[in-house]
Amino acid sequence: MNAIEIRAPGGPEVLVPAMRPVPVPAAGEVLIRVAASGVNRPDVLQRRGAYPPPPGASDLPGLEVAGEVVGGDAAAMAEAGLAPGMMVCALVAGGGYAQCCTAPAVQCLPIPTGLSVVEAAALPETFFTVWSNVFDRGRLQAGETVLIQGGASGIGVTAIQLAKAFGARVIVTVGSDDKAQACLALGADHAINYRSQDFAAEALRITEGRGVGLILDMVAGAYIAREVECLAEDGRLVVIAVQGGVQSSFDAGLLLRRRLTLTGSTLRPRPVAFKAAIARALREKVWPLLASGAVRPVIHRVFAALEAAEGLPSGAARAHALMESGQHVGKIVLDWREAK
Repeated sequence: MNAIEIRAPGGPEVLVPAMRPVPVPAAGEVLIRVAASGVNRPDVLQRRGAYPPPPGASDLPGLEVAGEVVGGDAAAMAEAGLAPGMMVCALVAGGGYAQCCTAPAVQCLPIPTGLSVVEAAALPETFFTVWSNVFDRGRLQAGETVLIQGGASGIGVTAIQLAKAFGARVIVTVGSDDKAQACLALGADHAINYRSQDFAAEALRITEGRGVGLILDMVAGAYIAREVECLAEDGRLVVIAVQGGVQSSFDAGLLLRRRLTLTGSTLRPRPVAFKAAIARALREKVWPLLASGAVRPVIHRVFAALEAAEGLPSGAARAHALMESGQHVGKIVLDWREAK
């Protein structure tokens, strides 16, 4: 099969086409003929050598795919409600940048009614992540205010829509006025341009000094101190990435006086059973919203996975260059359907 591999740690140019054997599904797994793969920030970190795959996972990047089930563990498929020929999207621990990929059957979900296979490829990583961290870990409730850092990212556009769908008030931070308008169009109530405004001061102003109930943070570093300052009593801060660095200093007295919760998580190394529980919740509570059009994937651009252009050896390399430029709103997807 055709695949995209990381030749060596480095820039986007190290993502090169390669031929690999078709993977063999293990017990509990299915084999998917991949039509499209989502591109995510952890893929970039893996390419740079900063985020190795967990033990047993493919060395190929790619954490989400959509395509046709073509085989696998028959008992596991039956238990998960799958069958050969079914079109699904799936969360995987690696191997998504390829024409075929294995996935635990319980981490596969049917493509929602009305969505294309390319749109479906943009769902698993962000929807699993947002559900786990905003609703399970962050305990967002209707009527609360949530502050989403990086509102125009793949995680951000998903979090905006789901938070609004479940009755929350949404504030986002963005890096440009154009991105602010895009987030407002998706339903955000307020958008703060962090390049020209102090997000903590703005969040307190918007909430009339009460602060926000929940913050979803992909930055960490120096942001933590300012986030603690703008959390309401019993507020929660959930950190899911450390793009701003791993070292933080903040007023711990605020944790005591306001009864704050600071937490964080990573999804990729969690056990299959943990991800299966998220899949069940998504199918019950979120997939109907996708089918109705109340929530939708936001795709910025689709690249032919293997197509070399713009001086880069593959569409995957071009996709990574775009992601690192920060000029996108929503998801970037690789299309494998024209690969020979």
